Amino acid sequence: MATAPILNVAFPAAGAVKNQAFQPNGVGTPKVNGQSFSELMRQVAVDGIDRTNTSEMQATKSLNKSTDIVDVVTAVTNAEVTLETAIAVRDRIIQAYQNIIRMPV
Repeated sequence: MATAPILNVAFPAAGAVKNQAFQPNGVGTPKVNGQSFSELMRQVAVDGIDRTNTSEMQATKSLNKSTDIVDVVTAVTNAEVTLETAIAVRDRIIQAYQNIIRMPV
């Protein structure tokens, strides 16, 4: 029996990130090394989702005793680091937004 990854159940839109590119409105997007900021952020989101799904699969395998505990711990640690990084980026974006809002016009 196949189970849906928890992330896709809890956040159905998260699974759609792989299928959709973030399209900025307005002026053209500047590119660095051939990759725009929106493409970079999309790739980071996809990588984070993949790491979370890998962690979930390893945890499921550990319940069936078909994997080594070291692999499970490594996958969970990678997912934890990814989550902490995403939270840190979110906090910095909120802080930057608040600084922009406080600027005098």
